[in-house]
Amino acid sequence: METENLVKKAIKGNDEAFLQLIQTYKVDLYKTAISFLRNEGDALEAIQEVTYRAYKGIRKLKKSSYFKTWLMRIMINYCNDQLKSKKRIVKNDEMLNSLGVSENHTEIELRDAMLGLDERSREILTLKYFHDLKIKDIADTLQCPEGTVKTWLNKALRSLREKLEEKGGNLDV
Repeated sequence: METENLVKKAIKGNDEAFLQLIQTYKVDLYKTAISFLRNEGDALEAIQEVTYRAYKGIRKLKKSSYFKTWLMRIMINYCNDQLKSKKRIVKNDEMLNSLGVSENHTEIELRDAMLGLDERSREILTLKYFHDLKIKDIADTLQCPEGTVKTWLNKALRSLREKLEEKGGNLDV
């Protein structure tokens, strides 16, 4: 109830209420950004940009109870846009070597497999397993029926398994 009151105040233009909401969800925003972008600097920049976009668009929010899903949707869209733009950048050998220095094999295998999935599968798996959202909450976030989310989730898990098996990994999904 406290959050809904803050959202209603923020929609009416109360900046203090908006800041409290961002403080409440900053960890969730960070987790989403880091799971997509895999870089702390990029994740922090994503939080700034999403905060700005949410501030500019808060008056368009129709139901205060959907604030969190609305905020996460903005973050996911931003991250997907960033990933698309990064695909256009060709990495040189030095940059590739610096990226792989401190990561373990399991994380690399999982990250590579996740990046090999289509956008929708990556979103579903991130929301379900990195944010522990329920099927209903994912359906609200993606604005689709719960049955569709279950179907997409099964398909995403199957694709992730296939990607991991292609790489010869030993992760169980």
